Amino acid sequence: MGVSAWDTAEILDNEETIEEYLRVAFESGDSETIVDALSNVARARSMTQLAKDAGLSRSGLYKALASAGSASFSTIMKISKALGVTYVPKVAAETITGDVAAADISL
Repeated sequence: MGVSAWDTAEILDNEETIEEYLRVAFESGDSETIVDALSNVARARSMTQLAKDAGLSRSGLYKALASAGSASFSTIMKISKALGVTYVPKVAAETITGDVAAADISL
């Protein structure tokens, strides 16, 4: 009996799930986790259409979302906009001491 590889993109099948998934990724504060989450959301949708909507080539989109990639902030914002993701800054209580910042994610 073989074991199938887990593909997170397969469970990202509705807006509520995607929003919660991205919220948790952003709360981690880890840029690799955030880019990986955006990549999974992109794969859950049409990469070809997303690339077009973001003004990127399909290969450029894959490169930007690769785990070894280092996409610029402007590229991440283009991808986010094409996905319909908005970011609303929200200062967390811990920020008063200089420890943590948070953001609300919405689709």
